[in-house]
Amino acid sequence: MTEVIRKVGVLGCGLMGSGIAQVSAMAGYPTIVKEAADEFLQKGMAAIEKSLGKFVEKGSLTAEQRAEMLARLKGTTRFEDLSDCDIVIEAITENLQVKRETYAALDETVKPEAVFASNTSSLSITELMMATKRVDRFIGLHFFNPVPLMKLVEVVGTITTSSEVLDRAMKFVASLGKVPIRTSDRSGFIVNRLLVPYLLDSIRALEEGVGTVEDIDKGMKLGCGYPMGPFTLLDYVGLETTYYIANIMFEEFREKRFAPPPLLKRLVLAGHHGRKTGRGFYDHSDPNNPKPLF
Repeated sequence: MTEVIRKVGVLGCGLMGSGIAQVSAMAGYPTIVKEAADEFLQKGMAAIEKSLGKFVEKGSLTAEQRAEMLARLKGTTRFEDLSDCDIVIEAITENLQVKRETYAALDETVKPEAVFASNTSSLSITELMMATKRVDRFIGLHFFNPVPLMKLVEVVGTITTSSEVLDRAMKFVASLGKVPIRTSDRSGFIVNRLLVPYLLDSIRALEEGVGTVEDIDKGMKLGCGYPMGPFTLLDYVGLETTYYIANIMFEEFREKRFAPPPLLKRLVLAGHHGRKTGRGFYDHSDPNNPKPLF
């Protein structure tokens, strides 16, 4: 096995993939990011350039450092270009079948000693792993959005992941300037296992008339010191994302606390997904002054 990670591959150059590729290049790693089509690749690379530009504007990077980081980044639409990577981090659409098909293709292309990692927030790492022949070198690396700013990464091992690979992953995450925490392959891992029931219970409290959206948000901010209330967070994350994750967790645990409340289901069905659609638990017509709708 390769003991040191020298070259990083990233699958997907969307919101999460571009962020992961960015922090990898910022940490000094030659990084190759693959997308399905050139138009998506160019959009993601442009987002990385813009993000690095903001660091320059704030004075935390020089223009020369930004140029060096961009020089370490390469984009591709071919699996073959990831063949000599020491770790490949997948951050594509949150669809089990698509991910499994991608890993099966990747497994035939990338050198056998490389580590595969998924950025999934809710799917089973074990199910993904079984699409490959490297069950001892497959892990979860769950980054948080926005990746360049959020410090935490959940490092997820399965019952077959080698301890050496887990140790190497922890060191790699730390080398990115992140804080790794180790967890096991249970749906939701640590953060979503605790966060999702809290968000769902907030919706139930609203349904039951405990308080308004605004009052519940204020209560949790001022009473618990949270940076934002549950409904502000739900609109930020995306109601459809929370609904999707909750359904996966309910499928695994069959406990009421993971079951999506009726109001959440109806908002998602109506296309009210939060900030991205302009409506969720708040009306975001004026982004600087969202109005509660319940």
